[in-house]
Amino acid sequence: MTYVWIDVLLLAKLAERPWHGYELRKKVEESSGRALSNNSLYPALRRFAEAGAVTRTAEPQEGRPPRHVYTITDVGRELLHDLLADLPPELAGDPAEFLARLAGFGRLAPEERLRVLDARRTAVEAQRDRLAKLGADQADPWSRLVLAEVQRRAENEQDWLASLRTRAG
Repeated sequence: MTYVWIDVLLLAKLAERPWHGYELRKKVEESSGRALSNNSLYPALRRFAEAGAVTRTAEPQEGRPPRHVYTITDVGRELLHDLLADLPPELAGDPAEFLARLAGFGRLAPEERLRVLDARRTAVEAQRDRLAKLGADQADPWSRLVLAEVQRRAENEQDWLASLRTRAG
């Protein structure tokens, strides 16, 4: 499965300035709290380069092999915008996918922000409803406790999403 949040975070960092791979990985981790492995980073950068979303330039280093610096292109900026503005239902239930887009809300128009928030709200509502049904049918008290806690978290997120909606519009 491809995690779109990785693409969103990488392109957003590259939109700030060119980076070499190690710096880029560190900057994504510092800004998102998400650990990013080289097995995720470099295949994504390769895909971006093949799609014309980034350019890769070898930068000479004294006494070492050259390091590659990645720079976002206009195609990459357009791709970043499209990824930020779209949160499809199959990804809307994943917190990492939503939070990656939320971090880029400054690049979106108010109506685009609202569409992303609405997609997440719909996913959280469905999760909350599913958890309520599971909890009602659960005989084990500890499992009921877990389901109730996850449901409570979903309800808290709904409140947070409502406050974000006010700010985003």
